[in-house]
Amino acid sequence: MKRYNSLFGCLFTALLFAFGNSEAQQPAAPVHRQPAFAGTFYPAAKPALESQLQKLFQAAKPADLAGKIQTLIVPHAGYVYSGVVAASGYKTIPVDTPYKNIFIIASSHREQFNGVSVYSAGNYITPLGEARVNREIANTLISSHQNIFYYEKAHNREHSIEVQIPFIQYHFEEVPPIVPLVMGTSSLANARELAAALLPYFTPENLFIISSDFSHYPSYKDAIRIDKITADAILTKDPEKFYNALRKSSGKSVKNLSTPSCGWSSIMTMLYMADRREDMELSPVLYRNSGDSKVGDKERVVGYWAIAGHEISPEDRPFALNSHEKELLLDISRSTLESYISTGELTEIPGKSLTSTLRHPAGAFVSLYMGGRLRGCIGNFSPDKPLYAVVQEMTIAAATHDNRFAPVESTELSYITIEISMLTPLKKINSMDEFQPGLHGIYMTKDGRSGTYLPQVAEQTGWSAEDLLGHCAREKAGIGWDGWKEADLYVYEAIIFGEEKKK
Repeated sequence: MKRYNSLFGCLFTALLFAFGNSEAQQPAAPVHRQPAFAGTFYPAAKPALESQLQKLFQAAKPADLAGKIQTLIVPHAGYVYSGVVAASGYKTIPVDTPYKNIFIIASSHREQFNGVSVYSAGNYITPLGEARVNREIANTLISSHQNIFYYEKAHNREHSIEVQIPFIQYHFEEVPPIVPLVMGTSSLANARELAAALLPYFTPENLFIISSDFSHYPSYKDAIRIDKITADAILTKDPEKFYNALRKSSGKSVKNLSTPSCGWSSIMTMLYMADRREDMELSPVLYRNSGDSKVGDKERVVGYWAIAGHEISPEDRPFALNSHEKELLLDISRSTLESYISTGELTEIPGKSLTSTLRHPAGAFVSLYMGGRLRGCIGNFSPDKPLYAVVQEMTIAAATHDNRFAPVESTELSYITIEISMLTPLKKINSMDEFQPGLHGIYMTKDGRSGTYLPQVAEQTGWSAEDLLGHCAREKAGIGWDGWKEADLYVYEAIIFGEEKKK
């Protein structure tokens, strides 16, 4: 097989081909999609298929996850290679879990076209019987979105949806209707558009299956390393981190690596939706690769992950910000800065635009930069106000009350860049050994005096932990270089984000 060391290796390159309307038209009568890979990827006879599925589910290693499973990344290779990983993913879901629909999203391996094809012509057939397609949802998607349509060839020879359906039919006591979607090109734009279309359905009442394998054709050892990098990025629930991880892995000189993930655009679609769900967490279920199979070759393998997205209770939610919330806080800070410096008035923030995270009390620092240099920085550790209000107040304070600088003037506004550091709660430490520069910020207090350094100060200065404590004690808290040794010490972490630097 020819090797393409690029992100799109096992898929088609992102050239867009249009096809005639006649190919996308609905058939007059229902046309059921017949199995194309029975006898190759899995047994063609019902008894043999049931027997193999039974063995796979017996060998499965499901994760014990709290909360209802809403999305599942599972592999789509031949069952002898990836079946245990796929079964582990499905078995993580209780068999009696009620779902209204199961959406299956796959990236095309054989047909290249612009947009997304949803099968709306009939049902999917497997040796285990007929899997009903929710044609009402399929047709609604088609009528409401220009880039979603029915294209028969997209489904005829695509294995990544077909191999999922027997797992669904075997596992669930009551099999919900499915919505099969094949993405025709691998692009961020295509993933964003599909995510926007599916977002109204991305609720706990529906299950989203993301069909994807991971690394293609590196050695066993390289696959384990590359696949961990990819999975770790997915678990952050951050689309940008996932994409950057793929780019870095694709750019490395890894022998025989064709792609870090053949269904990356389908995973990206899910992440664009999950990123908006603060009540959902992504957790690993099981990793293996084809080299773990009895018939696998350890010199050229394909990686398989099962990863589940599940609901988490409010008390278990990590206090984090998604990309939308970060952008909103930066907009709030920018409009506050410009309005207050220009008119002396605060910008009113519409309540309906605020998520529950932004209305939750939290500490934050706002830093202003101009010409690459600090222009003002003030923060609050113990707020009794919601995060968005703290950001407003600290923006004004950084611009007008930082004693190291003159107040910001209106002529400077277009040259200023804003950086926000949202703080986790303070955690008291008893030893300097518990302080990790770069990860932790440090806060100290003694005899009514206090001072802090944000986590990014360690990177900016290159100081050691002891130097950071000494400088903070002397220059921030005013208690002398060794004052930290008798002070109360606290650490915290920060979610740091900001505007693009002004040129």
